[in-house]
Amino acid sequence: MRFTKFGHACVRIEHDGAVVVVDPGVFTQPEALDGATAVLITHEHPDHYNPALLEGSDAPVYTIGAVAAQILKGAPAVHERTTVVKPGESFDAGLPVTAVNEKHAVIHADLPHFDNSGFLITAGEQTVFHPGDALDGPGRPVDVLCLPVSAPWARSAELIDFAREVGAARTVAIHDRVYSEAGSGIFDTQAGALIPAEHGYVRLADGADL
Repeated sequence: MRFTKFGHACVRIEHDGAVVVVDPGVFTQPEALDGATAVLITHEHPDHYNPALLEGSDAPVYTIGAVAAQILKGAPAVHERTTVVKPGESFDAGLPVTAVNEKHAVIHADLPHFDNSGFLITAGEQTVFHPGDALDGPGRPVDVLCLPVSAPWARSAELIDFAREVGAARTVAIHDRVYSEAGSGIFDTQAGALIPAEHGYVRLADGADL
């Protein structure tokens, strides 16, 4: 498996000819979708969903109903190759994928409680879990956890506890455009000290591989 981090919450997983891209949003470099065979989108927020990037690719899109509705309004040509998936549903996106959980973390009580699906992806003997914007685990052991590390809806203590709870063999920082470089460094110091070493916390530069 080749795992590549792109801007903010976007990751690219390659295995055995399949190229699955998760959450290409407004902070994502267009080359993240080069050669993509499938795109997964966890929820409708623009840091995870950028219709212009989807229009520049011919890959099929797998996502939840709320995102499909946005695609129909904003990128109808993409909607023709969009498949709606439901919580708990397993599907073939070139790699085996299961949609996990169904709600975004609460941002504020006065705002809607948005839909959000994490994705559990199997690449050969490796499993990757991308939670989108939620701190709900996959309910099973995984090899790689994509860990949100900065968000208006989370405290660092919650993020670190989530990584500990999941207990993945590798923990890769995502959702990292909210903090400044200095702020990210503070979180990385905390994570390095508080996430057990066997869970391999790492922050990858954009375009870098795991």
